[in-house]
Amino acid sequence: MEFIKIFIQIFVEMSPYIMLGLIFVGVLNLLIKKETISKHLGKQDNFSIIKASLFGVPLPLCSCGVIPTSVYFAKSGASKGAVISFLTSTPQTGIDSIIATYGMMGPIFAVFRPFAALFMGIINGSLINKIFKQEQPNHTLFVEEYSLNEKNTSIKSKISAFYKYSFVEFLDDIAPQFVMGLLIAAAITYFIPDNFFTGSIIQDGLLGMLAVILIGVPMYICATSSIPIAMSLIAKGFSPGVAFVFLAVGPATNAASFVILMKVLGRKVAFSYLLILIITSIIFGYLLDYIFYVSGVSPLSLLSSPHHYHTTGINSFYLFVSIVFLIFLAMSFYRIYIKKYFEKTKDSSMINLKVKGMNCNHCVNNVTKIIQSVDGTKKVEVDLATETAKIEGNPDLTEIKRLIEEAGYKVEID
Repeated sequence: MEFIKIFIQIFVEMSPYIMLGLIFVGVLNLLIKKETISKHLGKQDNFSIIKASLFGVPLPLCSCGVIPTSVYFAKSGASKGAVISFLTSTPQTGIDSIIATYGMMGPIFAVFRPFAALFMGIINGSLINKIFKQEQPNHTLFVEEYSLNEKNTSIKSKISAFYKYSFVEFLDDIAPQFVMGLLIAAAITYFIPDNFFTGSIIQDGLLGMLAVILIGVPMYICATSSIPIAMSLIAKGFSPGVAFVFLAVGPATNAASFVILMKVLGRKVAFSYLLILIITSIIFGYLLDYIFYVSGVSPLSLLSSPHHYHTTGINSFYLFVSIVFLIFLAMSFYRIYIKKYFEKTKDSSMINLKVKGMNCNHCVNNVTKIIQSVDGTKKVEVDLATETAKIEGNPDLTEIKRLIEEAGYKVEID
């Protein structure tokens, strides 16, 4: 019961910030198109790297969701430096996570996190451009579109697009890992005594940062879902710098997306990106520890109440918003895990493809758009859970396979 109480307290505290973040995500999606971003990243100069990092900071894309967009940039002529800059800054933070970070971890983390993501993107992109010569792209790749069709700009269509992206597609991408992040945070809070790591050799410094790097690099977790885990780390005695390193490398990388990255940019560029990301995250982790040391502010004093649940009650407004968010979350889990089991079996005449490497709805939309672009395709249904694409019609399967594999995925035709 104590564990459940902690879990509920964390959920209630985070819900208003997640809801506000989802609203901003929808507005941002209506105002900014990925095609517009790509036009500014084609020049082979440092300014394109700066712009790529600036574009990436507010965008709500996770470590796998950012991959198709980055591939699009790379195939459309953006420099390797600009692509790496975007890959570095984008998944670390976003409008939703900035708001949630402020509400749950205080103003220092809320300001430092996007600041660090911005400069890490610029540094990483600049180093990659200096190390590797730019190769001219030989073709253009399709990318998923979440923005409104220019011909369909009525208020109703805008509201529909806003809801579909924020509370369906984007929420479906983060829902499972968000709940998993809460469970991990609640487990850390319940099983490990407060200040347990205080005075240990991994409390701060390089050893502590390397420890969370080993956990965070292969893990698939978004910028918002990493917050409760980082809060738990601080509450148990880890330094703010160690928590920041997890906030940086956790969302910025995961094993599945890294495989795609190796295929698109090459092994040398991919591993160089990972090494530079680790080094810069450690540097900024030390910088954050220094800021807290100089300011004299206790990081524990800035954390929201879930880690001190026994002294706080539940705010009625927070409770109301958390119930609303719980409804949206339940709908998301229904779509992800239950709905597909109640769907009728599709016509056996449909073509079945096995598409490996998809990790979120961004990947699903990317693959769907590619298949729809091939002549002869009448209908496409791509399922993330089963990694399958069902195609109705008589398209050129060789062309479909080629285009999908150019996007960084692997295709098997049944």
